[in-house]
Formats: sequence, C-alpha cells, structure tokens
Amino acid sequence: MTRRRLLALLGAAPLAAAGWFGWARGRNPYYDGPPSDHFDGLRFFHPEQPPDKSPIQAFRALRLAEKAPWPENWPSPFADRPPPEVTGPGLRVVSIGHATHLIQAAGLNILTDPVWSERCSPVSFAGPKRVCPPGVAFEDLPRIDVVLLSHNHYDHLDTATLARLVARDDPRIVTALGNDVIVRADAPRARVEAHDWGDRVELGHGVTASLVTACHWSARGVTDRRKALWTAFAIDAGEAGRVYFAGDTGFFSGAHFRKAAAEHGPFRLAILPIGAYEPRWFMKDQHLNPAEAVEAFRLLGAEHAIGCHWGVFRLTAEAIDAPAAELATALRARGVPPERFRALRPGEAWEA
Repeated sequence: MTRRRLLALLGAAPLAAAGWFGWARGRNPYYDGPPSDHFDGLRFFHPEQPPDKSPIQAFRALRLAEKAPWPENWPSPFADRPPPEVTGPGLRVVSIGHATHLIQAAGLNILTDPVWSERCSPVSFAGPKRVCPPGVAFEDLPRIDVVLLSHNHYDHLDTATLARLVARDDPRIVTALGNDVIVRADAPRARVEAHDWGDRVELGHGVTASLVTACHWSARGVTDRRKALWTAFAIDAGEAGRVYFAGDTGFFSGAHFRKAAAEHGPFRLAILPIGAYEPRWFMKDQHLNPAEAVEAFRLLGAEHAIGCHWGVFRLTAEAIDAPAAELATALRARGVPPERFRALRPGEAWEA
C-alpha cells in the first residue's frame, strides 16, 4: 500500500496535520542549512514548542474524539468579484475561505495560502472536503502579483491551485525555508523563494512582507514533520497600512504577538485563525481558540481583525459555527466592539 493511499484511508489531511510518524529519523528532503536558534540541522522548532504528541495521542484526538455534527453543505450568503486593484490609502481584504484571502493594497494583489481545490488532502478521493465554495471564483480573481505561503499543511499549501496561478499569472511566491521544494515539485516554473524568520522581502510598489515567528509545525507526509519552516507575515503596504497574517499558530505565552507588534506594528488589520481548536488538550499546541485570538488581537495592538480558518474544511471536533459564536462571546467579555473583529464568511470583504 502506498503512503498516499494509507494517508487517505486514515483521514488524509487530518493525519498529515497530526504529523503521524513524522519524528522518524532521516535526512531533510527540503532544506539543507546550518543549525540556528530554530533549526537543529534536521528539523525546525519554536523555542516554546512542547514535545511532539505521540501517534496514539494523535489518533485519540483526530479519530476517536467526540465530534459535533457538520452539514455536508454550508454555503456562504456572500460572493465577491474583486476590483482589478486598490490604490492610495485603500485596503481591501476578501475572505475566499479557510486561510485564503485576497489582500489588495498599493496596486498589488496578494493571495494568502490559496486553496481552490475541493479537498485539502494528498489525494483527490479522500480527506476533508469543503462544505462551502470559494468566496471568489478562480475565474473572477484579478491578476495575482504575490502569493504568501505560511506553511506546508494541505489546508494551506495546495499545489494544484498554485500550478493554476503560475500558469495564469506567474506570481511571485514567498514562503518559509523548505517549502519552495514542495511547490516546485508540482509547479516547476513557479517563481518561488524561501526565506527565514526575520527576513524582509520587497514585494514591489513599496510593499514589503516580513517573515515573523509562529508557534506551529509542518508536515506533508509520514516522515517529514518539522522539516520545512512555518511562518506568519507582517505586511507593510505604506499609506494603506500594515497587515499581520498569522497563518497557523498556537498562543503559548503570546510572546510572538508582542514581538510582531513591537517590530512591525502598528497594524491596521490582523488576520487571525479562530477555528480547528478542539479537543483542546491536543490542539492548543498548534491552533488558537477564539478567546486566544482575541488576546492575540490585543497583544498585536491591531485596529481591526478578521477571523479565519473556520467553516470550510472539517478538521477538528468543534461545531461548524462554534468559532464565530465563541468569538462573539470572547469579544463581549473583553469589551471589544464586534465590528473590530469580524469572523468573515467566504466572499465577505473587509474594506477601509
């Protein structure tokens, strides 16, 4: 039985996301560089990162935990056809679904973690299937100048979508160390570049993106856990303001949010994950829950926030609408007006 078929039979993307057996010894197929304060010569790590969960713990959390029911279809009431570009002080962000957003500022069109595929999985016939179509049809996308890839989990790095973008627009693809190898395997013509935490990348039109620390991990299969780096991004779009895109992250002490605010703030907008957080004993090391997202919003000092990573792909145990409901509760508890932190549905836009 092939590795991909085994992944599919056992749950595909959730299995890959758990990184089962990913602590196996061996070479790093993605990155060969000197050790650093977050790379030990084989694997990447975050200083606050706890020991990896075991295969048994992963199985308990992802296959045996009691799960709230999800509908097979949960269409969004929104759909968007973005303008060709946004210039001047304008900033426009539309949720396409999960962690995929179109950020338009300073004449640039930037996509985060683009996924238009029906499943986030190494195979087309199994794994988490979207219950809501993308909020922007692929054909309605304006020219894409830049893609920002946070890490290599299948719900964030979709090589089929990237290949379509490369064929249509040939965008620059900016990602963290090691992920360039994964992209080129399926899109050999891709203009992909890999950077380390702390690097600042000029995107054009005076816009920059800095790679900033996140508390997460990576895996595409059963032997490559933490062999590619994961990252958040701090985007400086000049007069349009600064945007923080978290990708995926746990909270831990919150130091990475404080550091991002100190080094790259003030932020006009933070894009923060609010879903895929139950069961908490397992998911807290890798994903924010809504209350933690509100605290991250506070630590970042952002004017506004968008909640993402919910309501599209069934990855964990909570109900499909629980992230939005719990976000509303957390905002009330903190005395934050709900218009400052919105849980966008696909096709819903934030503009300023």
